[in-house]
Amino acid sequence: MATDLTAPRTAVAPDVASIQRRTLRLLFTTQIIGGIGVTIGIAVGALLAARIAGTAVAGVAQSAGVVGAALLAVPVTRIMARHGRRPGLVLAYAVGAVGGVLVVLAAATRWVPLLFLGMLLFGGGTAANLQARYTAVDLAEPARRGRQLSLIVWATTIGAVAAPNFAALADRVTTGWGLPPLAGPFAFSAAAFVLAAVVLLGLLRPDPLLTARRLAAAEATAADLPPAADATATAVAAEAPAAGGGATPAAAPVGVRAPRGAGMRAAWSVVRGQPAARLGIAAVAVGHLVMVAVMAMTPVRLGESHADADVLRLVGIVLSLHIAGMYAFSPVVGWLTDRLGRRAVILGGVGLLLAACAVAGTAGHHTPRLSVGLVLLGLGWSATMVAGSTLLSESVAAEVRPSVQGLSDLIMGLAGAGAAVVSGFVMQFAGYPVLTLLAAVAAAPLVALALRPVPTGAPDEEG
Repeated sequence: MATDLTAPRTAVAPDVASIQRRTLRLLFTTQIIGGIGVTIGIAVGALLAARIAGTAVAGVAQSAGVVGAALLAVPVTRIMARHGRRPGLVLAYAVGAVGGVLVVLAAATRWVPLLFLGMLLFGGGTAANLQARYTAVDLAEPARRGRQLSLIVWATTIGAVAAPNFAALADRVTTGWGLPPLAGPFAFSAAAFVLAAVVLLGLLRPDPLLTARRLAAAEATAADLPPAADATATAVAAEAPAAGGGATPAAAPVGVRAPRGAGMRAAWSVVRGQPAARLGIAAVAVGHLVMVAVMAMTPVRLGESHADADVLRLVGIVLSLHIAGMYAFSPVVGWLTDRLGRRAVILGGVGLLLAACAVAGTAGHHTPRLSVGLVLLGLGWSATMVAGSTLLSESVAAEVRPSVQGLSDLIMGLAGAGAAVVSGFVMQFAGYPVLTLLAAVAAAPLVALALRPVPTGAPDEEG
């Protein structure tokens, strides 16, 4: 199928619904495969780093994967902006596979710099998983964008649940092959990333982003508008009530040209001029920051009041409940995002984050109450992630959409990495209750941003 933006108006229109169904099925499958690869590495990464480099730098090695995912979002989305989703996703998974191989070599040679480089590149798998959620909404109907994005987020749950079992199996198998202990799971991660890349390379056709651009150009030409106008995007600056009490995004100003270029500078320019895009990025970043800050120190909190023999078991239970809150209910969150509106769900997510900080921060050494707080934390993250990502995707033109989404993932990743580092110092010098209080303070400004009245005029008139 042709994806050239200069295709004549008489070209046969693609079956968008069929392409979207095929794309969703493919992304759901690769998200499971990629999720297994990412979670296997996360499950044993800190232990492997502690054995190679020492316990003191184990957390830094884990953070390298987070930073890698954030930094890789820049080149990956640049490729997407120029050539479509398929080559960008394939590159991200390929880089993650190279990282997994380097970690295996680092385990065999016990060379610490190679370990850090491997963990940095291993973040490519996470970058691909994050970008997949945006790919799901390129051709989605406006009234179903939240649900279809959340479906891809939910697929991560399957990989996250299955991965620990694969990690143990991989370690047993590869130890017999002569690999060092804990290195085998990264070899399996690399294989999973390669499989996901091959599937996407062969089957993600036609490319959903290029198809969306072609349709936007055709509609703009039919309406005698500049081709840069994205007729498929919608601005949610003004949400009008829909039938049944929900909210439906209002149509975007279709005569607005996207800036020249598709890099981070153009993305930042677009975000500065579009309040809805700013809110989407802020919701994703703040939700991730609060979640990482509190979640990262919860195992330490449990270790303060339980014997070593019980800590790992309790950490596994509490974090499993937390992950369930993050992913298991994302389809419901997506449905609410389409039904109630993006801003309403973002506000609900902030409320859940604040409640989580209050419950976890006042739980003391009561593990069941702490578990409730971590579930609320996961639900709040899910709401801000799904609603914020949906709002961001439909608020900008197709020409710069991948770059804006990459900017969002970059900010989100750096916010999470910074939160992980700072939370350790706060925990050491002030304690867990103060940490949760500071996390709540960080989330509070998002309420004001979400409640801020938004002009309904074109972006160039908003001042």
